[in-house]
Amino acid sequence: MTETLAYIKESLKEVYPVSEVKALIRLLMEEVCGILPHQYLSCPETEIPEAQKAKIHAIVRRLKRMEPIQYIMGTADFCGLSFEVNPSVLIPRPETEELVEQVLHDNAGKKVRILDIGTGSGCIAITLQKNLKQATVIAADVSSDALETARRNAMRNQATVTFIQTDILNPEKAEANLPFTVDILVSNPPYIKEEEKKEMEKNVLDYEPHLALFVPDDDPLLFYRHIARFGQKRLSENGRIYFEINAACAGITRQMLTKEGYRDIEVIRDLSGKERIVKASK
Repeated sequence: MTETLAYIKESLKEVYPVSEVKALIRLLMEEVCGILPHQYLSCPETEIPEAQKAKIHAIVRRLKRMEPIQYIMGTADFCGLSFEVNPSVLIPRPETEELVEQVLHDNAGKKVRILDIGTGSGCIAITLQKNLKQATVIAADVSSDALETARRNAMRNQATVTFIQTDILNPEKAEANLPFTVDILVSNPPYIKEEEKKEMEKNVLDYEPHLALFVPDDDPLLFYRHIARFGQKRLSENGRIYFEINAACAGITRQMLTKEGYRDIEVIRDLSGKERIVKASK
């Protein structure tokens, strides 16, 4: 085992910070070999079967190319649940957990109909359905591949969610495909400006779906505006809209929601202190 641990460390030390290498070692040993940290620390002489060594070597080669470990392993954790992830969907982020927690906090015990727009892996919709037992949850996405992944995740987590393919940037199509009233609209839509690409990590830029990440520099609120206008037609009276946002766009997002007729607009900071969530009432 000592040889394998040394191989992982040596291979990844130029690519990842020390803390991340340690986390990757822990994950690989547990997931591939079924060996927990206390075991490889106390019994370093334990032999690893050749098949497991070969699998670790294959994973390490992919990690050296900055491929996200979640895509390599095929799963990601979100709010205590496990989700299948692949290059057709974004890897769930901790800040999106905070968005979900806000919706859960505001709607605990309520019988509400929720629509998640741009569902991707389905992590938002599925987590809400699992925690709001009286809620009806619908999830929409433009990508058929993403929806297939989301459906598998609903089955994986035994959640009852209705999935619908539509394009929120096409108002007529969206209104035809989603012809019902909802109490809550929630979305983590694309919000990274094209000009921000140069600041992004290679593992995100090279592997995660650009369709779910980027918006034009001259129209950073493209999706938010369309969703807000859709909400004016489909949200129930006093219905609420929840967004995860680009922290640099909090002010203009508030202005846009005011212009579109929303009230009680609140910008919420995430655990890092960034303005990351906006909620408003119709």
